[in-house]
Amino acid sequence: MSLVELARFGSRIDADLARLMLEDEGIGATIFDGQVNSFYGGFGLIPVRLMVLGEDYDEAQALLLADAKAGAPPARD
Repeated sequence: MSLVELARFGSRIDADLARLMLEDEGIGATIFDGQVNSFYGGFGLIPVRLMVLGEDYDEAQALLLADAKAGAPPARD
């Protein structure tokens, strides 16, 4: 079992929110490069990577996409 990159975030906070959402759904996740991002001020110069097990990738990606759609503002007609 190896870790694969699920997503990149501009800040540690956004990555942690996604990690917590996945863990709440039973998918283990970890953050890479959070400290380096914070060292450079958290302005996205060094992205924070959200990592999951390869076997959890498809389910985690679907959850992340559904969460992004749920948080999107309503479309204008």
